[in-house]
Amino acid sequence: MAIIESIPNVSEGRRPEIIRRLAEAITRTPGVRLLDSTADASHNRSVFTIVGDAPSLKVATLALFEVAVEAIDLRTHKGEHPRLGAVDVVPFVPIEGATTEDCVALAKDVSATVAERFALPVFLYEDASKNPARKNLEDIRRGEFEGLAAKMATPGWTPDFGPAQPHESAGASIIGARMPLIAYNINLNSDRLDVAKKIAAAVRHSSGGMRFVKAMGVMLEDRKIAQVSMNLTNYQKTPVFRVFEMVKREAERYGVTILESEIVGLVPSAALLSSAEYYLQIEGFSANQVLENKLRTAE
Repeated sequence: MAIIESIPNVSEGRRPEIIRRLAEAITRTPGVRLLDSTADASHNRSVFTIVGDAPSLKVATLALFEVAVEAIDLRTHKGEHPRLGAVDVVPFVPIEGATTEDCVALAKDVSATVAERFALPVFLYEDASKNPARKNLEDIRRGEFEGLAAKMATPGWTPDFGPAQPHESAGASIIGARMPLIAYNINLNSDRLDVAKKIAAAVRHSSGGMRFVKAMGVMLEDRKIAQVSMNLTNYQKTPVFRVFEMVKREAERYGVTILESEIVGLVPSAALLSSAEYYLQIEGFSANQVLENKLRTAE
């Protein structure tokens, strides 16, 4: 069986009863497994990690939309994370026995059904989009829900599926196919949002920083600390430890230290092993030296 991963990001991180309903919509679907769910009150956002085959993932995704469109109203939604829709973004990722082309086909199939069933505009992104201006998630999401109606009225922003105007309360959704991504945040030991934004600008590729890094500075109001929130889109070419070290160096320029870092959702073991190899300065390290890896190989 081909295994595909889906990581829907939903614009709700503060109401436990809604988050629970979203998770239950997934787990009720035969043939899928909910591997992880993370809710963040400051971002007002939840991230679910699901695996299964294409038909099962389609059913689970539609069930998630059913709950989210009914329960989330972006007209009153506030949070630190940019968002375009109640179900903001749904990427499909090939894991085992599946190809990028399989994920593109699934993204288009799900998008067409979502648009028809919920009267919701859907934009394709990353490998599912053939439009160079609409491949990057941040380009599509720029202006957020509040600026969506004006954006969709301009040339070049007709959605790939669905109506040519936003859904009144659920906005629009972004669905696509991509390779594995690491959602990685670094919290500063400071409440200086200006510093977090300067660090993000130095680190992210779009403003001259590191390739395969997307970053923004946000404020975690509940903890009164600033955060550099990042997506690492190719951990093999720009590893986690290199990003951490650059953020650390940039923070030192402003007399700020790192409080902690966090990974949202799941992460490939190779990304953590490369960081362990770097910081421990292990010579000639191999992933086969990890006991659990060796056991799996033996089995």
